[in-house]
Amino acid sequence: MYQVLVVEDDPNLLQLYKAELEDEGYKILVADDGEKAINITKSENPDLVILDLKIAKIEGLEVLRKLKEHRRSLPVILNSAYSTFKSNFISWMADAYIVKSSRLDELKQKIKELLP
Repeated sequence: MYQVLVVEDDPNLLQLYKAELEDEGYKILVADDGEKAINITKSENPDLVILDLKIAKIEGLEVLRKLKEHRRSLPVILNSAYSTFKSNFISWMADAYIVKSSRLDELKQKIKELLP
């Protein structure tokens, strides 16, 4: 069973993602800020990270940079309502970029592509 870390500061979205992805058969780890995301990644070694960019303590792109420094091969999906982050070169380190939505079809498809 794959472990997926969902980093999201909106508690309602976090619960939605957790429920939907558990229904898909993934073990879901959650973090509501960047500091927790980094610590969980180091201690739990998830198979994939879904990362919101507007989060507390450590901003999302900085979290992405630190995750890739720690484990370059870790698949990271940036999940944000703001597409402007695509122009920041740090975002290019991500394996995918999904515009946030309450419909998770695109996100689920991208997870399946990244976790064979």
